[in-house]
Amino acid sequence: MRLRSWLSELRRFPRLTKLPLGIEIALILAIKIALLTVLAKTFFSEPQAKKMRVPTDQVVQHMLSPAIAAPSPTAFTSPSEATHDSNR
Repeated sequence: MRLRSWLSELRRFPRLTKLPLGIEIALILAIKIALLTVLAKTFFSEPQAKKMRVPTDQVVQHMLSPAIAAPSPTAFTSPSEATHDSNR
């Protein structure tokens, strides 16, 4: 698509204000940042309960420890198998 045809397509979209485009974009971004800040402070500023706080050292220890391997599927016995074996 040529640049002139792209610009003519862009002009068909409605504008919110009659301000210059750069100022309008800056205004919309400022409103968006303010809204996101209010939402973050409202919903994510404090934990729901005091007991949900974890000491920083414990978090660091957990994050830096090597991953524990998951148990193999053969080590797991389903309840139906355990019941079936106990009925013999």
